[in-house]
Amino acid sequence: MSARLTAEFWVQAYLARLRLAGIPAFVTAKGDATAGAVIVKLNTLDGAARAFSRSYDASGARVWAVLAEGPEIGVDAALARQRGFDPDLWILEIEDRAGRTLLEEPGLSD
Repeated sequence: MSARLTAEFWVQAYLARLRLAGIPAFVTAKGDATAGAVIVKLNTLDGAARAFSRSYDASGARVWAVLAEGPEIGVDAALARQRGFDPDLWILEIEDRAGRTLLEEPGLSD
């Protein structure tokens, strides 16, 4: 059995990793410090965006899945709906023209 990190600890560690990679990121909605879910929005600064949330694949492994993508205004509307369902939700926004999120890296992908 592995220990679960608090949402706030994970968010702070993720933001630090992004800073080290020179990728600007911000908390746009602060959720529950202990158990809030996290959504990562990638803004590619060209009017498009993609939002990722934790999910499970067919084998039961935890993965980051695309929750919404397309014009940024549509992604923002989808995130606002999610916040309406779950006020404990954290939303992080990354601004990166190259589309980097680092979510596939060890420690973030599992």
